[in-house]
Amino acid sequence: MTLAWPLMLANLTQQVIQATDIFLMGRLGSTQLAAATLALNLTFTVNVLLLGLLTAASPMMATALGERFNAVHDVRRTFRAGLWLLALALPPYWLLLWHIGAIMRASGQSAELADIGQAFLRAYMWCSAPWLLFQLLRHFLSALERPRAILWFSVAGIGLNAILSWALMFGHFGLPALGLMGGGVGSTLTWAILCLGLVGMIARDRQFRRFHLFGRWWRFDAERTLAMARVGWPIGITLALEMGVFALAAFFMGWLGAPAVAAHAVALQLAALTFMVPLGLSQAATVRVGLAVGRRDLDGITRAGWTAFALGVGFMGLMALVMWAFPRPLVTLFLVDTPANAATITLAISFLMVAAAFQLVDGAQVIGAGMLRGLHDTRWPLIFALVGYWGVGLGIGSWLAFSRDWQGVGIWTGLASGLAAVAALMIARWVLRGRLGLVARK
Repeated sequence: MTLAWPLMLANLTQQVIQATDIFLMGRLGSTQLAAATLALNLTFTVNVLLLGLLTAASPMMATALGERFNAVHDVRRTFRAGLWLLALALPPYWLLLWHIGAIMRASGQSAELADIGQAFLRAYMWCSAPWLLFQLLRHFLSALERPRAILWFSVAGIGLNAILSWALMFGHFGLPALGLMGGGVGSTLTWAILCLGLVGMIARDRQFRRFHLFGRWWRFDAERTLAMARVGWPIGITLALEMGVFALAAFFMGWLGAPAVAAHAVALQLAALTFMVPLGLSQAATVRVGLAVGRRDLDGITRAGWTAFALGVGFMGLMALVMWAFPRPLVTLFLVDTPANAATITLAISFLMVAAAFQLVDGAQVIGAGMLRGLHDTRWPLIFALVGYWGVGLGIGSWLAFSRDWQGVGIWTGLASGLAAVAALMIARWVLRGRLGLVARK
């Protein structure tokens, strides 16, 4: 918990930054919110693919530090490999995002939503670079079991993003009223400031400074970069498969109308907020399991994994009860309770009922993935994600939504089914880790 609680709160505060944007966009109208949601869902899928590549840094650094506490050179090599992966991946990604409007039209979205979404994303897309570098620095701090700085910077980001986006969207403090584009500019400025601040803090701290993270950053370390890619690409694709199925669900909602898209955005935002706690426990499990792997401590591996699992699933059970008990107050945090929004609010409440049902399995699958990552086991979880999210989840969701006419509720029921399948497979592999040769005794 000492390691996990700052990670959990940092995840939560970073998600609150996104929730603030959704809150402000909702004040611009359902059409603006729907267009931004569709565009953002496309960025999230590729963002988490790149994030997965960088996530390999966490178990690699932790295992190196578990083997030898002063593994300065080894940790720096891994960090530098992460920088090179970013440098290679971002230019083609930005080229894709610049033309997102054409992709939205090709997927069947209306011209109005595509035009608004593209204008927003051309302002928002640049925040991916500082955001991803911030995450790479976060993995470094987590491997050293010093994640509190991430929390304080993330907390500061909430207020900074709220002020910048509000001012740029609605024209305050003498700034122009840019509407939806102002939210994109505000997010980019926020993450650039946070990233620069974190780099400065690491450069001044004695414990962190000794690693010289940016020393000779221009040197390409092919061996370590390829090693990081081998561990990270299955993580990235696993995350992208999960995010991709939620993004595709948003496009299905687009076929059902703008109110369905807006309702989906609100319900998903609420589910994402609770998800930040098991995600933090998953990240802590990766580090603690990785350190135990480096020490070849079989009992430590077991304790780290199951402790995170019990805490995460227990918390998600409580959140399910809250969603069932107070759905309307939760939804109206994001949508003004007016007659014009009545249909959207009703849909969002129905989606939230299903989201409450999948809280337990959502927590179980993300913590299970974190436990396995600590063992550097990433390829089988990729297969589990492909089968669970796209086979079970998408198959059941599309069948219920369009063949059985469950509409949006059918899509959400499919998402819940996919998460349950992935959770069962992840935990089964963890239980069988000894027989599968994933751990070694001292």
